[in-house]
Amino acid sequence: MLEVILAGYNVDVEVLEKLKKEGWDGKNNVTPETISAAYARISRDPRAVTELRTDAREEVDKARKSNENIVFKMGHHSVAEHAMLNFDILGLSRLAVESLQEARLCGYTEKSQRYITLEGDYVVPEELNKESVKLFKDAVAKQVDAYKKAFPILHEYQKKKNPSMLESKRDLNTIEGWAKEDARYMLALATECQLGFSSNARNLEHIIRKLKYSPLAEVRALGKLLYDKAKDVVPSLIILSDPEAFKKQFGWDVSDGLLATGQEKLESAASEFMKDTAPEKSADDINLIYHTEDPDTKVIASLLASASGKPYNQCLKASEDMKKEGKQKDFVKKVLNGLSEHDSLYRGFETVNFVFDIALSSSAFAQMKRHRMMTIIKQPYDKVMGYTIPPSIKETGQEGLFKEIMELSEETFVKFGKNSPEAAAYILANAHKRRIIVNVNLREMYHIARLRMDKHAQWDIQQVSGSMLKAVQKIAPLTAALAGGKHNYKEIYKSFFG
Repeated sequence: MLEVILAGYNVDVEVLEKLKKEGWDGKNNVTPETISAAYARISRDPRAVTELRTDAREEVDKARKSNENIVFKMGHHSVAEHAMLNFDILGLSRLAVESLQEARLCGYTEKSQRYITLEGDYVVPEELNKESVKLFKDAVAKQVDAYKKAFPILHEYQKKKNPSMLESKRDLNTIEGWAKEDARYMLALATECQLGFSSNARNLEHIIRKLKYSPLAEVRALGKLLYDKAKDVVPSLIILSDPEAFKKQFGWDVSDGLLATGQEKLESAASEFMKDTAPEKSADDINLIYHTEDPDTKVIASLLASASGKPYNQCLKASEDMKKEGKQKDFVKKVLNGLSEHDSLYRGFETVNFVFDIALSSSAFAQMKRHRMMTIIKQPYDKVMGYTIPPSIKETGQEGLFKEIMELSEETFVKFGKNSPEAAAYILANAHKRRIIVNVNLREMYHIARLRMDKHAQWDIQQVSGSMLKAVQKIAPLTAALAGGKHNYKEIYKSFFG
């Protein structure tokens, strides 16, 4: 069952100190709104910000009215970014959580499926009729049964494969986790998850407005619960989420514009111009479809510009001259000498981009979607994309069982698609692939490689990120040379510097 709990929010430190010393005095000032109201006045009030915070604490109703005027009448929405809220979210499906995690500037920490009990821990979509619900539950039960059959075999397989890891409890837990990770490829996207979610009020308001237009009832319910929990704490900062309250306060209607109709318009236009084409699988799962021309030269030019104070075109000419003279590698060595596997790259590495067309499993996508600073355009799940079979499944002779479950999932997907197309994807498995378009700059590519190519990363995302980096290094052999997993960074560094 979906549940949203308001776990915490930021409060003025003076209020906290008073609470610790004297207890609550009954004033309605235990709210982040007072901080937003005080900061909103900084540019217009000669008093010190500490005095502004005192005023806001003493007159919360006045502070809330000030917030509404400054944020919504004057358009200074950044004021709402000073209010932070934390939520516990329980009972949300793996499918629905993807809608929440599209928001870039928020914090998410999700419970691994290794620790989901699978005893009824799945969401039954509201969209299904009585007959479909029975079909759905039967299919999920078979998926879970297959998981339970596969797991002990995979567990023993991992023990035999890694005999040096049988001594410590920590290593034994790792081995068990690997077995669970591969077995879970047969579980449905309806499987429940839990997560901690943190957002400032500005982002939260946008998220709530967006979620209410989702085709999935579960996602719409999540948006309502988030609003219900937040409105008592920061009502003045999320009023756009409630059209009736907004109109009552300001006298005009809220227009959600493309949030309300954008996807429908996009799908309509796309169907008109793509009506004669059917979805198909690409020959390769990872395809580099576009990149900045001569990225090494462009990155070097940006680095020169950031340090020399010269115009970019002049720095680009200098970088091109370096290339002709064979000196670009010397420059890169000087600039990156001493770079550790934990250092961030210069922002100049953000000026070149690589666009990929990627087909990857839901399990791998769950890792990739965490890199929210890059652009990810995801297509709906569709059985035509196929599925990923973990190597351990093949090596333990369970490929037949695995394929049987995939076929069952796909048959059920097709049946649901006739009457409840919006809910059909719930029954697809973590193994099923989806297509995404990814636009990543070189600085972010380093970050992905360090995390996802590390030996501790899950095997599927290791393969995806490794293929991406291989394509990038072919185009940018100098500036991408030090990218790779953290576990072998010293070898990468030594290879480049000699």
